[in-house]
Amino acid sequence: MLPGKRSVRVGDVVLKEVAFLLLERVRDPRVQGVTLTGIHLSDDLKQARIYFSVMGDDAQVERAQAGLNSATGFLKREIGRRVDLRYVPGITFFYDPSLKTGNHMERIFEKMREAEEE
Repeated sequence: MLPGKRSVRVGDVVLKEVAFLLLERVRDPRVQGVTLTGIHLSDDLKQARIYFSVMGDDAQVERAQAGLNSATGFLKREIGRRVDLRYVPGITFFYDPSLKTGNHMERIFEKMREAEEE
């Protein structure tokens, strides 16, 4: 048996499958450019909170959220076919602003470096 918590191991498998499906099988243009940043699978393996990020304004985030929500049934069905689990977890997508925040911080640091050079 692999070391570590079972929900973490299964969560990693589910996240990889969802990422593959979004990249290869989901044709919704609203999910283009979406990056999956993490997953939290409940200890009973019945609920998955998948975190995503997308570059753009709030309208782009809302479009991506709507696209992901509409693909949830397809994703759940495909995970049931691809991963051997007793229960296929319910999937809920949540926006993760960490990439946007990191990009903003990088721009601030770049401005500080430019100011020091002058």
